[in-house]
Amino acid sequence: MTDITRRIAAIIAGEINARPEQAVAAIGLLDEGSTVPFISRYRKEVTGGLDDTQLRNLSERLTYLRELEARRSSILDSIRTQEKLTPELELKIANVSTKAELEDIYLPYKPKRRTRAEIARERGLGALAQAILDNRAAVPAELATAYITPDVADVKAALEGARDIIAEGITENADLLGRLRSYMKDNAVLQSRVVAGKETEGAKFSDYFAHSEQWNKVAGHRALAMLRGRNEDFLTLDIVVDQQDTSPVKPVERMIAHSYQVGGTLAGDKWLMEVIGWTWRVKLSLSLSLDLMRDLRERAEEEAINVFARNLKDLLLAAPAGSRATMGLDPGIRTGVKVAIVDGTGKLLDTATVYPFQPRNDLRGAQAEIAALIRKYKVELIAIGNGTASRETERMVADLLGDMPAPKPLKVIVSEAGASVYSASETAAAEFPQLDVSLRGAVSIARRLQDPLAELVKIEPKSIGVGQYQHDVDQARLAHMLNAVVEDAVNAVGVDLNTASASLLARVSGLGTSLAEAVVAHRNENGPFKKRKDLLKVARLGNRTFEQAAGFLRIPNGAEPLDASSVHPEAYGVAAKIVAACGRDVRSLMGDASALRALDPKLFVDERFGLPTVKDILSELEKPGRDPRPEFKTATFADGIDDIKDLKPGMLLEGTVTNVAAFGAFVDIGVHQDGLVHVSQLADKFVKDPHEVVKAGDVVKVRVTEVDVPRKRIGLTMRKDGGGEAAPKPMGERGQRPAQKHFTAKPQEKPAEAQGGFGAALLEAMKRK
Repeated sequence: MTDITRRIAAIIAGEINARPEQAVAAIGLLDEGSTVPFISRYRKEVTGGLDDTQLRNLSERLTYLRELEARRSSILDSIRTQEKLTPELELKIANVSTKAELEDIYLPYKPKRRTRAEIARERGLGALAQAILDNRAAVPAELATAYITPDVADVKAALEGARDIIAEGITENADLLGRLRSYMKDNAVLQSRVVAGKETEGAKFSDYFAHSEQWNKVAGHRALAMLRGRNEDFLTLDIVVDQQDTSPVKPVERMIAHSYQVGGTLAGDKWLMEVIGWTWRVKLSLSLSLDLMRDLRERAEEEAINVFARNLKDLLLAAPAGSRATMGLDPGIRTGVKVAIVDGTGKLLDTATVYPFQPRNDLRGAQAEIAALIRKYKVELIAIGNGTASRETERMVADLLGDMPAPKPLKVIVSEAGASVYSASETAAAEFPQLDVSLRGAVSIARRLQDPLAELVKIEPKSIGVGQYQHDVDQARLAHMLNAVVEDAVNAVGVDLNTASASLLARVSGLGTSLAEAVVAHRNENGPFKKRKDLLKVARLGNRTFEQAAGFLRIPNGAEPLDASSVHPEAYGVAAKIVAACGRDVRSLMGDASALRALDPKLFVDERFGLPTVKDILSELEKPGRDPRPEFKTATFADGIDDIKDLKPGMLLEGTVTNVAAFGAFVDIGVHQDGLVHVSQLADKFVKDPHEVVKAGDVVKVRVTEVDVPRKRIGLTMRKDGGGEAAPKPMGERGQRPAQKHFTAKPQEKPAEAQGGFGAALLEAMKRK
């Protein structure tokens, strides 16, 4: 490992709260091609137990710091070629820690087009600039007379040339730029104004028509709202500094003057102060404001991407209803309600379309057909998509079930976010080439109730729609982060090798799309895999890939009992020693907690497998193939509350958290419009991060605090006191109902904050999918 890599490892170790040797080991494994899930789960001894979050952060920073090192090397080569590299400059370049600092230092040496300063130097005015700097007592205009030539028409032209030379020096002073940038980050104000004449057209941005706030206090969702307003030509954005300072020389100008020891009443100082003021107004103010605007966007995008990632992870790891015959209903009015029945493995059994609503109004016929399908296929679950006519469809099903004898199917409202995207995708076409696109959506709705993870991996993560301004952020960064979330979720749960789709297998550590398709093709041609080792018979799947993937693939009831667990095949020998120590057959030992807990893990440690791996094996033998996802639980919507007009302040309702943003949580209470629980209303004490209290998919009790029917805004509280003081007036862009999910684990009972209403325009921070 190179010295550069070791230096990078030391930097990252400090950032992820690890030792340098842990970072070095992890980098080595990543460079060898190991995946984060594999390293986190099966290389704990090597990395000293770094978890998947630490490893993801390490991987991200490793990419950035290696890019920084490559740029540093390129810049050194460039300056060295110019024969301008001094030991002091080389040391300065070696010590910078960000790309921005590096580029600041490189500015004076960066090849550029001929500037006005360069032209002035060619005309001999560099000497004039230096003369003014050296002799402040001299009058600059008098000094300039000596530099009038055929190329320099008069004193004014000479002084303008000298000004350009000095200004360029100021704008390329890396130390000064760093200080000015830091000052602006601490003191600058972001101002938003409406574009004249667009007040009506841009009304959804009305919170920002005359808005100012400290740059370093701008919340990410507000920044993205204002940036969107500017991009749509409804708003203008400016970053200003020292606007309230009434002194003739602003603090930023004094900072520049101090760097060049400019001050006093001498003629040269007065002229130089004019140059400094001009340089700030014409050059530095603009460039530094652009830097801060870029930083603001990056900061806001980082927050938005993290919000999306956390919500997506919660949805992917939501509780599965399990392998039960399920009916999926994709509600519709004019086009009818699409019906699909799948068996416990997700295999499609039957489809239908019924027309209980306008214009046919065949309610009885629809109920009769659905009842017949329930009886024929012994349906245990009914998944109803949460789109248009979902409550009407739910009411139809509820009436039907009320007249049926027990046992009755359980009906559940299910998020249909992304179902239409899946229906028209190549994946869906390959699965159901003869099936109508609209019916494919009903299949997806049914399957995502059985196992949300297995179904949602078929949809592009962005289309699941649980983000905060996800369409406004860097799409490459967003896709990279969301793909990592999906990979971690899939590998945390594990995959049944003999039933998983190619879409699900593609997310398994080490496989990818082409190998996943090869695995499915082999399975279709040769039948189910009997052992994990049979994977090596798949075309192009070698030992390295097998090492990365095998531990995350399960074969229930296979020839090798351990293949149903997360014990990696490389550690079967350790498991065999454990089984031998108990004098039992492995099948009888698996699940026997008392026998396994009586063993001393240290007895099974060897040169290759340390205590962490042995403990993991014992834990897995105790609960083989355990699913880390929580207990299945559904939300029950109140009868008779089907529309926002049915809501009244004070109502206590049950709902499902559909989305968690930096400013609060959105909750579906069954009225086709999510309500907002502002962060100040999540509990009875201060909450900094809403994720501390709720996550997407949680079932929660909420009380209605405000209802704004014209603007479709619903204010909710989870506080025991029913709402308390009003929250500060919120800011955001008018948004709409986000994607939803209505099945999950029991909510975590954690406390939160207290002071606010439902945050009017903050409902705007979500964009309808």
